[in-house]
Amino acid sequence: MQPHIRLSKSMTRAKYALLPGDPERVDRIVRFLDNPEMLGQNREFRAARGEYKGVEILVLSTGIGGPSTAIAVEELRQIGIDTLIRIGSCGALQDTLSLGEVIIAHGAVADDGTSKTYAPASYPACADPQLTATLMQLALQMNIPVRCGLVRSHDSFYTDREADLDAEWSARGILGADMETAALMVVGALRGLRTASLLNVVVAHNGCLDSSINNYVQQETLCQQGEVHQISLALQAIYFDSQQGEQ
Repeated sequence: MQPHIRLSKSMTRAKYALLPGDPERVDRIVRFLDNPEMLGQNREFRAARGEYKGVEILVLSTGIGGPSTAIAVEELRQIGIDTLIRIGSCGALQDTLSLGEVIIAHGAVADDGTSKTYAPASYPACADPQLTATLMQLALQMNIPVRCGLVRSHDSFYTDREADLDAEWSARGILGADMETAALMVVGALRGLRTASLLNVVVAHNGCLDSSINNYVQQETLCQQGEVHQISLALQAIYFDSQQGEQ
């Protein structure tokens, strides 16, 4: 029994895991699964399992930030998980990104403390290339609007420099900002795991909101649609990957 996520090998045979940040998102993900089963919650770690087209999948929330994400990755490895896809949210750093659009992060700026604790800042935070390519291919087939690129993972929302930091990384072409992707990729790579990150844009970049979507209800609808897209895409990628492994 793992001390933080409170899961053991006897509770699941899954090799794949979906990692939302928000515990409530676990409940929404399991609606897409057959034979869903809630496995409990400890602190920010809410767990469930289910099947998608016969493939067992574990769903575990990671909470906010790199430290709890790293704990989840480490303990999931101990119970047999080898492929992890983040189902997260982010703020856009480019005007060309719309609410509800999904970013497939092929790498991250490791501007967080957890990644730097595990490895030097020069260590790359990269997604698994095959998993990323599968997600891109399926997004095209499923007609899901996505952008593939770099994101920035950070540790703060309320410092006096947030606006300056966003502008700085936006100017460098970074698509969006979250708090977990870099830690997932760095710890995953160090532990020999395959990782990917799908980020739903829930906060638009400064000044890019079109007047037709400037009320809360419309914004919420777009963000909900983005979440459905990223969940559907991740599940189909897992199924595709599992079939490739059987050939």
